[in-house]
Amino acid sequence: MPLGDSITYGVGSSDGSGYRGPLRNRLAKHAGTLDFVGSERSGRLPDPDNEGHPGWQIDDISTNIGTWLPAAKPNVVLLHIGTNDLAYDYGYGVDDAPGRLGELIDRITSAAPDMTVLVSTLVPAGDPRTRKRIDAFNAAVPTVVAERRRRGFHVGHVDMGRLTKQDLIDRLHPNDDGFAKMSDVFYDGIARAAVAGWIRQQVGVKPAPTPKVSPDNRRER
Repeated sequence: MPLGDSITYGVGSSDGSGYRGPLRNRLAKHAGTLDFVGSERSGRLPDPDNEGHPGWQIDDISTNIGTWLPAAKPNVVLLHIGTNDLAYDYGYGVDDAPGRLGELIDRITSAAPDMTVLVSTLVPAGDPRTRKRIDAFNAAVPTVVAERRRRGFHVGHVDMGRLTKQDLIDRLHPNDDGFAKMSDVFYDGIARAAVAGWIRQQVGVKPAPTPKVSPDNRRER
């Protein structure tokens, strides 16, 4: 399950598939059965399913993840979320964004303790103010992931630090080169998880607990 906002949906890529197109091409060589899952469909690729929601923030994903997981039953979640929490001056949740990311991960692992969750740092932003916020968020992500690993969950950290401003098509979204780099990072994370024996063919999903905070902070981008 590719999970996140407009970057997961593929905004900015020439074919609308974002990182999912090149990632699928690489994974298909190694998987007997490969199925991207999610309630959204975007991009010109054979399997366009995803959970990328343009404009959504972390809490929007938390509010809905309890419905999506039992419907799609993924065994791996690729999570890139937080850009919209940090990129706009709503005065909402900039400092506590890492904590809310942790709560989202906890909702996923509570519903599916055996699921593999690969948590990505955010790609850079074009403007310095947003980039500073993203740098602070990204610095906190390894700690958020490590706390869940210590509890025994299959939560991994993948680092998008190889992307630069030159890999953006606008102030927030990668271009095709940037999405190709994202694909490589997620592929490497999946490979490490497979070697570690984390990835199971089928994962049981229970009803997720109710989120602590569930405002509708959705914004159009």
